[in-house]
Amino acid sequence: MRSFIVVAALLVLVLGAAVVLAAADEPWVCPDYVQTMENKTLNLYNWATYIGETTIPDFEAACGVSVTSDFFDSNESMLTRLRQGNPGYDIVVPSDYAVPVMIEEGLLLPLDHTQLPNLDNLADDLRGSPYDPDTTYAIPYLWGTFGLGYSTERVSEPVTSWAQFFEHDGPVAWIEDARLMISIALLLTGHDPNSSDPAAVADAKQYLIDHSAHVVVIAADDGQEWLARGDVDMAIEYNGDIYQIGLDCECDEFIYTLPGEGSGISSGFMAIPVGAQNPALAHVFLDYIMDPQVAAEIANFTTYPSPNQAAIDAALIDPALLGNAGIYPPPEVRARLFFLLKQDAETEQLYNDVWTEIKLSIQAQ
Repeated sequence: MRSFIVVAALLVLVLGAAVVLAAADEPWVCPDYVQTMENKTLNLYNWATYIGETTIPDFEAACGVSVTSDFFDSNESMLTRLRQGNPGYDIVVPSDYAVPVMIEEGLLLPLDHTQLPNLDNLADDLRGSPYDPDTTYAIPYLWGTFGLGYSTERVSEPVTSWAQFFEHDGPVAWIEDARLMISIALLLTGHDPNSSDPAAVADAKQYLIDHSAHVVVIAADDGQEWLARGDVDMAIEYNGDIYQIGLDCECDEFIYTLPGEGSGISSGFMAIPVGAQNPALAHVFLDYIMDPQVAAEIANFTTYPSPNQAAIDAALIDPALLGNAGIYPPPEVRARLFFLLKQDAETEQLYNDVWTEIKLSIQAQ
């Protein structure tokens, strides 16, 4: 009897896996009701280089709709625009701490899970992020880390720490992101990377000012391009952006590393903002994004890790990416990573003011 139970249990697992694989092999089909929609235009507000090569044209072809795209270079600029009133975007792609800020400020519409059957394709632990634990307002889209990209032709020694970056005697690029940059400096000065203590933030400010002599650019989410052109030796960037320039040049010159002191997890989400012109079509697009084949195309093109467990289980993700610890960090590396958590308004203003002071100091050099 016991043997029968074990065999039956294994059979259930095998059949369940077979169902997942079969579903993953079937191309996504646009719902029939899209054809009856009067408004067949979807307006997307996204980061640059943060979607697959064929994601949008494939959706347009499948549903007979059109998609327009605008881009932003930081959570702060995106928040500023939507706080002034949504000009008509149907989908927005916030990351990390911006999600709870938008929820609290009433900038996002709750999702209708009945219109999102592919939601079950997402990994449970990534669905339960600290930003929106019940996936009430935003779906996990891509995730990754921020760390260091460098050129092996201009940096002779392997880079394994933030200290090497900040002490490098050559041109470097920072990133135009107050939260990210100050969190790194807080970590290096022995503080909580999410600290709201003004004294701790002051230490971080001084650290960045003291180590800014070789900063040639504070890049607006394009530090990888400065690196690719040879304008800088190293850049603070997201893992996917560094891997993309390596793919573009088909070379081994550009290396991404997660510094040994620790670094941050970047979680990208898709959500429907209040004032969306076409929330019904937005739900269709979100479900499309969570299809295993679509999710795999996005992950393989952008080189960012996917939260789509069904795509991973069906072996749709490039094995070279899955096996790369810089893209899909192993547990021992994940243990050194931190989330950038939501700040209150006072702390947000403190960080913005300090970041402005840091940039003015660099300009005065």
